[in-house]
Amino acid sequence: MKTTIVDKDEVKKKWYLIDADGKVLGRLASEVASLLRGKGKPEFSPHQDLGDGVVIINAEKVVLTGKKLSQKFDFRYSGYPGGEKLIPYSILMKKNPEKAVTMAVKGMLPPNKLRAKMIKRLKVVKGETAPANYRASEKYEMRG
Repeated sequence: MKTTIVDKDEVKKKWYLIDADGKVLGRLASEVASLLRGKGKPEFSPHQDLGDGVVIINAEKVVLTGKKLSQKFDFRYSGYPGGEKLIPYSILMKKNPEKAVTMAVKGMLPPNKLRAKMIKRLKVVKGETAPANYRASEKYEMRG
C-alpha cells in the first residue's frame, strides 16, 4: 500500500454556510474545526492544510448550556500588574458573539502554524445573511 501526498493545487476547497441558530457552542465549534482541518476528506493529512472554508450566520443565537453564561469568562492579560480583564460570557454574547464563536473554534484547532491559516477561512457573522463577499457555496447540516 502506498501513501499518496496531495499537492495543494490539486485540492478542491469548498465553502460551507452554517446556521448557528439554536446550536450548542461547543458542538458547533468541534464540527467547524473538523471542516476547517479537512478531516472528512479521504486525502486528509495532519501536516497539510486541506480544509474547507466556513461561514457561520446567526452567531448571536448560539446556545451555551448549564451555567456557562454566568460562570465562564473571556480572560485577557496585558502583561502589566493589575492588567487582567475578565468579561463574563453573558456580556460577551450580547456585545460580540462573533468573538465567542471564533475563540471556541480556535481552541479546537491544533496549536501549530496551520491554525493561523485555518482560522482565516472562518467567517462569523451576526444576523441572517452573510455579506456578498463571503462566498459560501453550499449549506451544511450538522450531525446530531
